[in-house]
Amino acid sequence: MDNKKILIVEDDPNFGSILKDYLSLNEYDIVLAKNGIEGYEKFKKDNFDLCILDVMMPFKDGFTLAKEIREKNDSVPIIFLTAKNLKEDVLKGFKLGADDYITKPFDSDVLLAKIKVFLNRNQKPAIKESDEFLFEIGAFAFNSKLRTLSIKNSEPYKLSPKESQLLRMLALHINDLLPREIALNKIWRDDNYFTSRSMDVYIAKLRKYLKEDPSVEILNIHGEGFRLVTSDEQV
Repeated sequence: MDNKKILIVEDDPNFGSILKDYLSLNEYDIVLAKNGIEGYEKFKKDNFDLCILDVMMPFKDGFTLAKEIREKNDSVPIIFLTAKNLKEDVLKGFKLGADDYITKPFDSDVLLAKIKVFLNRNQKPAIKESDEFLFEIGAFAFNSKLRTLSIKNSEPYKLSPKESQLLRMLALHINDLLPREIALNKIWRDDNYFTSRSMDVYIAKLRKYLKEDPSVEILNIHGEGFRLVTSDEQV
């Protein structure tokens, strides 16, 4: 498989060189530009899987460059790098279509993790879409419209909106993998440490409801996501 190609636009030559070397060591194909004008010229001449843009640059700043990139490609992930963390700048960046915003100095491993998330997100198969709202999960009957989960001889559980959304996604992928980042971006509209921990809390709640039927289980697939399985599928 070809290495993913990343465009870095950074006017600090030392920092740009260090970042390029670090990401190259992690098997990414890096193209480095020293300002926004050069960055846009390089972007037009090649196909990139992700762009990392410094905000404050001479000749053409990162915001202007991002706007031009978005006019040509509305899906390539864009990560902004900035020396300041002003709310107005962050909001402006996201309005222009940025996928993330990292303040210098930052942990290079954190940047690497974010890059992997965005690239993997683009590689994942499309989420299973369906109008279905009635599901049989082992001995349970689940109605995602009414947000009810019921089992014979017991009062139905009234699920919260997020509990219902998450269980519905698991049910649509029953006995198959539900990638963690797919669920996070679909339900929480973000994929970061805090939303990930929040999802783990909701998974724990769903497991508590489902324990009334021992044949049903939500499996944690380490580093990938979750599987809602019934007893005959637990392997």
